[in-house]
Amino acid sequence: MRKLFEFIRSVYVVVLFVALEVAAISYYAHSTHYTQARLLARSNQVAGGVHGFFAGIRRYFSLGHENRLLLGRVAQLEERLAQYEEAETNARLDSYMQDIGESKYRFVTASVVANTVNRAQNLITLNRGRQDGVVEEMAVLSPDGAMAGYVVDCTERYAVAMSVLNTSFRASGKLADAEYYGSIYWDGLDQNVVILGELSKYADPKPGQEVVTTGFSQYFPADVLIGWVESASLNETRTAYTVRVRLAAEMSRLNEVVLVGNRDFYEIRNLQQSEQIEQHTRND
Repeated sequence: MRKLFEFIRSVYVVVLFVALEVAAISYYAHSTHYTQARLLARSNQVAGGVHGFFAGIRRYFSLGHENRLLLGRVAQLEERLAQYEEAETNARLDSYMQDIGESKYRFVTASVVANTVNRAQNLITLNRGRQDGVVEEMAVLSPDGAMAGYVVDCTERYAVAMSVLNTSFRASGKLADAEYYGSIYWDGLDQNVVILGELSKYADPKPGQEVVTTGFSQYFPADVLIGWVESASLNETRTAYTVRVRLAAEMSRLNEVVLVGNRDFYEIRNLQQSEQIEQHTRND
């Protein structure tokens, strides 16, 4: 009984203390306009902090949804940017060929879709095909007009070219401002160097001398830059030079190309393969 009495007295003391504190705060709060303003400001600050805390929790749990929305938007913008960049690239490539008059050669521009340089049989895939006027046997040049390869197959929208860095590649080349010519091929060793073989011993190639196409090839017009003489050596019989030619085209950085087609190519080939020519060949 005594303990119950002590418990009731303790509760009474606490309640009395709280009541007195509330009365004191109320009296203090209403004593002057200044104290009323301070207490109101403090209570608003506390309430604002509580609301801000719970608002922060809500924002935290909504971040996943917002991030997903942002990622979707970024993907849409990236796709649109890629479309604009492709359109800009195609327009820039087409501008390369403006102001070129009618000639026996036809020009088409393209972007490189895929390109290898570390294999023996390297190929270049282009984003233009038959619907763009691309056909087999068209020459492939770098944007500054250097030899890069020639088209070997194409579909309606794409074409594949044999790179100059392909051990099956063949073309004819010569020293610039000279009549001595030989065969251009790649030995598969250095991706920056091709070989000009079977060059006459009278050619006397010098380091740094330009090497260009002859025009005899069915693929390339005459005087297309191939590269520059790096070194030359006579064969064992000392009847011909083997010349190492540093390529003008940077094959590992090839992003855009110019395709060149001979308008007379098929007419000439059909003439060369005609029955009359074959008869004369058989007679020989």
